[in-house]
Amino acid sequence: MRAKLAALSTFVFMGAGICSAQTAPTQAGFSTVYCSGFVSDQKVPDATRVVSGEQSNIKITFARGDYVIINRGQDKGVRVGDRYSVVRPESDPLEVNWFKWQAKLMKAMGTHYVDAGQLRIVNVQSKTAVAEVTLSCDYMQRGDIALPFQERPEPTFKDPGPFDHFAPISGKPVAMIVESREYSQSAGQGNTVYVNLGTNKGVKVGDYFRVFRYQGTLAELAPQTKGFQDRLYGFGSSPGRYNWNDLPREVLGEGIVLNVSRNSSTVFLTFSSADIYAGDYVEVE
Repeated sequence: MRAKLAALSTFVFMGAGICSAQTAPTQAGFSTVYCSGFVSDQKVPDATRVVSGEQSNIKITFARGDYVIINRGQDKGVRVGDRYSVVRPESDPLEVNWFKWQAKLMKAMGTHYVDAGQLRIVNVQSKTAVAEVTLSCDYMQRGDIALPFQERPEPTFKDPGPFDHFAPISGKPVAMIVESREYSQSAGQGNTVYVNLGTNKGVKVGDYFRVFRYQGTLAELAPQTKGFQDRLYGFGSSPGRYNWNDLPREVLGEGIVLNVSRNSSTVFLTFSSADIYAGDYVEVE
């Protein structure tokens, strides 16, 4: 019996070793890049729309493999094989702010556009065209905007290495995480967030942001205890009072820029040591 347990322990140990030895992906994947969404202060051209689809009497949304109809055809130069990206403007349906300046910052950044998927034209009529949904990021529906497909760069990840929890201040531009891709107020490794810093500050695809926060700030709108950085009722206190700028910042994670516009960046979180919230700070590494 002991021999069996020893053998099992060895197997588990080896399995753990194999898992820890796995390497991180070298590039952001296709769906990560093309399903990330974006925020822009420039209105997206919206003349071309999804207007219907197969089984329209019972279907209200469409997904990969379905056929949809767009309101452009031979009269507008559409040809079989043309590709389109489908997006739609969207905002948080609950309109719940997590921190004080969230709504104001989001308005300054622009409009959040969801990537719904991609289309390939399979049949062209005089004023309409039929397209196959070749990629589904989200549900697709009537009224969604169809844009001529444009390649997006797939940025290369840096060597992961050990994460520096005590990284010094970079001295480069600082901003905030304003919103996440699915409007959750918390995010972590593998999630996509939107930051209020873009090309106007020199940000480009492939740049890395470091995520951090300060202890003792009261910007969050959720109920919280004042002075929790150095004392909390029933759980001890420090001998003196400390303000948020008296204590080291907490470095929480980092992410890579997938998409960038004038006032915002779409950031894929490549690492997080704790939950990351809307209102946390970022700096260009």
